Amino acid sequence: MVQLYNLHPFGSQQVVPCKLEPERFCGGGRDALFVAAGCKVEAFAVTGQELCQPRCSFSTLGRVLCLAYSEADVSNETLQLESDDFVICQKPMELLGEKSSQSGISVTLESTGLADEKTKYYHVQHLLYKRFAPDISSYVFSDDIKLHSLQLLPIYQTGSLTSGRKNLSQEKELLSLFCFFSLPHVGYLYMVVKSVELMSVYQYPEKSQQAVLTPQFLHVIASNNLQCFTVRCSAAAAREEDPYVDTTLKACPPVSMDVCALRIQLFIGLKAVCHFKNHLILLTKADPEAIPERRDSPKRLLSRKGASGKLKAPSVAEAGWNLYIVDTISPVQLYKEMVDYSNTYKTAKTQSCIHLLSEAHLLVRAALMDAHQLEPGEKAELLEAFKESCGHLGDCYSRLDTQHSHLALPYYKMSGLSMAEVLTRADWVLEDGSQKYERGLIFYINHSLYENLDEELSEELAAKVVHMFHAAEPKQLPHILCSPSMKNINPLTAMSYLSKLDTSGFSSILVTLTKAAMALKMGDLDMHRNEMKRHPEMKLVCGFILEPRLLIQQRKGHIVPTDLAAHLKDTQPGLLVASVLGLQKNNKIGIEEADSFFKVLCGKDEDIIPQLLVDLWEAQLIAGLPDVVLQELFYKLTSQYIWRLSKRQPPDTIPLRTSEDLFHSGRGSKAETSPGAYILKDVCSHSQINACSHYGLIYPWVNVLISSDSLADKSYTEDLSKLQSLLCGPSFDIASIIPFLEPLSEDSIAGLSVQVLCQTRLKEYEQCIDTLLERCPEAIIPYANHELKEENRTLWWKKLLPELCHRIKCGEKGQLYLSSLKETLSVVAVELELRDFLNVLPEDGTAAFFLPYLLYCSRKKSLT
Repeated sequence: MVQLYNLHPFGSQQVVPCKLEPERFCGGGRDALFVAAGCKVEAFAVTGQELCQPRCSFSTLGRVLCLAYSEADVSNETLQLESDDFVICQKPMELLGEKSSQSGISVTLESTGLADEKTKYYHVQHLLYKRFAPDISSYVFSDDIKLHSLQLLPIYQTGSLTSGRKNLSQEKELLSLFCFFSLPHVGYLYMVVKSVELMSVYQYPEKSQQAVLTPQFLHVIASNNLQCFTVRCSAAAAREEDPYVDTTLKACPPVSMDVCALRIQLFIGLKAVCHFKNHLILLTKADPEAIPERRDSPKRLLSRKGASGKLKAPSVAEAGWNLYIVDTISPVQLYKEMVDYSNTYKTAKTQSCIHLLSEAHLLVRAALMDAHQLEPGEKAELLEAFKESCGHLGDCYSRLDTQHSHLALPYYKMSGLSMAEVLTRADWVLEDGSQKYERGLIFYINHSLYENLDEELSEELAAKVVHMFHAAEPKQLPHILCSPSMKNINPLTAMSYLSKLDTSGFSSILVTLTKAAMALKMGDLDMHRNEMKRHPEMKLVCGFILEPRLLIQQRKGHIVPTDLAAHLKDTQPGLLVASVLGLQKNNKIGIEEADSFFKVLCGKDEDIIPQLLVDLWEAQLIAGLPDVVLQELFYKLTSQYIWRLSKRQPPDTIPLRTSEDLFHSGRGSKAETSPGAYILKDVCSHSQINACSHYGLIYPWVNVLISSDSLADKSYTEDLSKLQSLLCGPSFDIASIIPFLEPLSEDSIAGLSVQVLCQTRLKEYEQCIDTLLERCPEAIIPYANHELKEENRTLWWKKLLPELCHRIKCGEKGQLYLSSLKETLSVVAVELELRDFLNVLPEDGTAAFFLPYLLYCSRKKSLT
């Protein structure tokens, strides 16, 4: 379908001063025009609106049959094809791409020069074969089925308009290629880039003689008028340049949109047309009229002597011709006219308004794709027009209730308009005085508020947005109120609309939490507490998962905790940590974002770790989040435990979980009584049923070791117990933590226990025995009972027994060593045969001391 708009794409007109009647002509370069007549070619300079200036002329060896210009009516050819070159068949056929080689028509390249020249410089690629058939339902003249125009039109990529890429070089890269050909009554436009595809069909209002395709328009001449049609080349090229152009960020009018005729301009006797830059070259030639014979009067004939009676042959009238240059007006000027014209459809709310504004948008887009021919001022003016056209299209799609109303979002984004500007220019009042909010505007505002734009609406505009969504999409109202852009909303206004939702049966966890946040903003703590008590904490966590912005917002790329999050930090820290953990489990917040959130919330520097963040790390480890790197989390926790132990630095808040809570998480064998532990247990156990904790049961000998140190600070012992529990756990990579143990002094019991634990996990048992015998002999037997088993059993008599015998002789801690020796002898007497037992006993020992163990060793066989 071709729509007709009476616009004015043509500007000034001037005459080319040719000496002979033009037979062939073409344009090229920036300002060159070539005209051929017979065996002579004239060249003219076309500059501005002044008269064409002759440049030069030259003669050819023979009559000029075809004239074309090409850069280095660039594969851009205009061929004048005679009717004898085409065969009209009974059955129409269309073969696309390489299939067109099956048409049976061979292509032979001819060249003069070396034998391999044609294979070196030329390549044949089959694009399209189309066979036409006349309409036999009515009589058809042969001229009505003659192909008269064929053209290839390339579009080059010189920098993306919407994707932000920069073209560092001035070299043109082929982006799209289009093929156009025409019959007298219809024209066809194909895209031939990756595949051959029919884009547009042009039905001419009357018989055409020639057509020429440009990136912006199709110009067609009939006998008495010049016709201008829109083309879809820029829309197709935009999709080739960016396959994701039709998204929430960008959009482009569709290739399938109806073409339209912009203008039908009267010209008498049009014969030929060509195009270059912004010039149309038109050849007009008036057809000679038949002049009747002029007869002499009878009286004059009688007066002449010897007058012949034959009539005089009529004189042939000489036909007049002209070669015109018609300048097309600038794209911006035509764009403004199209926008003005579209206003006639604006109040009617019809598709015609969108169609004409889409034409104006494509006009500007096509001009920008040819930006290498533009001056800097022209390009800036076109870019401004492009943004303006996007705003107009956004207005259309936001006001009209169409199936494509969602396009209001990308067009408004491309326009550069702020949300406040869009809301200000939106026309909400209908003719009858009522208000109606169409889907396009709702869609745009909803998505814009979800995207955390760095824009805060005024109190008045925020109130309008709330009213809009309460009328159009009430279920979105809690989400809308949580947007950072709605920061200035009057909490009383917001609460009134939320209360209407609550009383109308629209109750949910999300409404409750939003009301609690607004009550807090109003300073009404009683109302806040009442709202928070409406649901159990686990359901409140689900509400925060539905809308994370109740707790965490982003402004100018930075994490900003909300007032509700700050209040929960002081009143319900367990709920806060559980909610952030729930957000991570549902991929609503990243690991680094969560860390930053707690640091900002607690007002800590990068180097200071708040206890709430440690609580989150511990919960992450228990919950087993899939995207958490275990060893990295181990490093975070152990380094924090070690730092606080080495600095004797207590946590800034009471830990939500004790070491006992952490060990029994997922095992269900111990009730949790620490603050916030219940809700954390629910969230963690929800993620992994029967999960095995990464915190292990602390070895018994460790408890004996640390009991020798009377530490008054309970928080200090809690950090130590958690660190020891991690080291006793099944997943910890001990070797990775060794370099970070340096701040923990080995002189302290804490440092000693961690050192011996690490050495034990690394199976350095002999070194551990020496350390314990030296530093804490009372722990050596519990250590040996727990660690010296199976293949390490031999260390009882090969390492521990000799060491104890040696140290008893030294006299220090004699009683401790003596009791440990007795325990060791009891184990060795059971494990070894009598002969082996005798071999491991010291030679200088007292026989009476070892006698009971020897007797037991000799009797154990008979006893068994």
